[in-house]
Amino acid sequence: MTQGQPKGYLTITLHAHLPYVVNHGTWPHGMEWLLEAATETYLPLLRVLGRLKADGIALKANLNLSPILLEQLAHPVFQAELPEYLNRKIAAAKVDEEHFKAAGDEHLASTARWWLRYFTEALEDFTALGSNIIAGFKKFNDAGMIEIITCAATHGYFPLLGTDESIVAQIKTGAATHYKHLGKHPRGMWSPESGYRPAGMWQTPVTPAGSDGPWEPFDRIGVEEAMYQGSIGYFFVDTHLVEESVSYTPYDLMHGAEGAAEELESSAYVKTVYKPYIVDGPKAREHHTHVFPRDPRTGLQVWSGDTGYPGDGVYLDFHKKRWPGGHRYWQVTHSKADLGMKTSYYPERAAARTKAHAEHFVRVVVETLSANFDQGGAPPILTSPFDAELFGHWWHEGAEWLEHVARAAAREDCPVQLISCGEYLDKYPPPGYIGMKEGSWGQHGNNYVWLNPDTSWTWTHIYPAEATVREIATEGAWKDGGLGERIMKQLCRELLLMESSDWQFLITTGPARDYAEARFMTHVEQFKEVEKAWFEFRQNGALSDDTESTLKAIEVRDSIFAEINPSLWIKGSQYERA
Repeated sequence: MTQGQPKGYLTITLHAHLPYVVNHGTWPHGMEWLLEAATETYLPLLRVLGRLKADGIALKANLNLSPILLEQLAHPVFQAELPEYLNRKIAAAKVDEEHFKAAGDEHLASTARWWLRYFTEALEDFTALGSNIIAGFKKFNDAGMIEIITCAATHGYFPLLGTDESIVAQIKTGAATHYKHLGKHPRGMWSPESGYRPAGMWQTPVTPAGSDGPWEPFDRIGVEEAMYQGSIGYFFVDTHLVEESVSYTPYDLMHGAEGAAEELESSAYVKTVYKPYIVDGPKAREHHTHVFPRDPRTGLQVWSGDTGYPGDGVYLDFHKKRWPGGHRYWQVTHSKADLGMKTSYYPERAAARTKAHAEHFVRVVVETLSANFDQGGAPPILTSPFDAELFGHWWHEGAEWLEHVARAAAREDCPVQLISCGEYLDKYPPPGYIGMKEGSWGQHGNNYVWLNPDTSWTWTHIYPAEATVREIATEGAWKDGGLGERIMKQLCRELLLMESSDWQFLITTGPARDYAEARFMTHVEQFKEVEKAWFEFRQNGALSDDTESTLKAIEVRDSIFAEINPSLWIKGSQYERA
């Protein structure tokens, strides 16, 4: 590890998340997503962490295992299905090898054997873990090699959710699920889609179903306050939210500067994306929640398929596959090359390139931070957040690249050291506040991806469902410790699944639009079925055989968050700190 005081820090954040797909389809959309991610990202990441640990090196990444992902990784359906999936992949590699040998193509035959080893190793790793991928990550978290953080329960998009109770319920349910699987309360959170909304008056952007128009404006707490109520210490935002914000120090506040934007803009506390801030809000003086802004340059360098590392010609092409097995035998060749022009993949060449790209990345980080070296105060920190599934699934060699980044940053002569966000805050609590506007890391930097002409209809269903759950929760008749509580818990589960931002994202981006629309309506319809069961229970004190059968089928299909707490949706509960 770097000796002495580093000149700066690098914190890598990996956002591991998939929408709930267990019991909701297999291929091309559904369970296959989870099986691929486990095989190509989660298990390879564990191998990387193991190799680094053996050499005394810590990645120190902030790894978000989203609550709904944790529930799926622990689900018996997934744990039974992954070995079957891997055995199918192993069998397909053997068939491919024989096919290429018969065709006289020894190179592609050797690549088939490479796939055989790849999937065999995955099966061996999963078996060695006792089918428990979560336990593998927990080991490294407990050892301080990574910092596992959390997310909203089902990845609900905070700026557009219709009640403060719904936002805080997403946060607290997520934190409780994290504790259940990992034994610790999470310190940090990945705000879904890096979405943020400050406190203030808010109005439904669409007319909720059954209403004559948008609901009357009402006062909302900010996302930072919701995080505080869930005992979350930090989260992440996109670059522009900090660059377009107002920043100041407690000394400005002592002199009343918070009331004059022009004074705040002239503050001596210079804005930069290379340090964290305390998020300003109505209660920021008593309630400190911190934010880390994303660095734009390194982000583009890593995830862009056109100008970033994954677009390099020697890396495995994601799109071209050999059927029926689905294995890939071709390299990117050129990011704009037609599938028919792709050339053969050479694993050893791609592996060598990951080291060169990792060295380049660390140089870029050092160069980016160098202007902030030796400026006094806390050393600068560069925050580099990514979707975890980029590493291994979308970019096959990405996990190996991460390993080389850790090794390069651990050298004696490297002025930048890897660190987790929690560790950085312990060393250097930020003195400065920042007031941010609403936004995200989505297209246009606002809510467009999740609220546009193709997705606005989803919110007409979400808003009345949120109101219904709050009303029933507040009434309190569900607190019978029996059938009423059972129905209410499932009603909350269906609301959470309906609120998943993945549905709007997939509708807007296109490739899985039909699946996302169908899945959203599944949860709308199941919500209505459970709601009917609730009113039947309230009227009769029991359920008919048909209603009981329907409820049981929904419970089996969506068996998540077993300990879900409907009290989180009681009106006003957003002011009760976890």
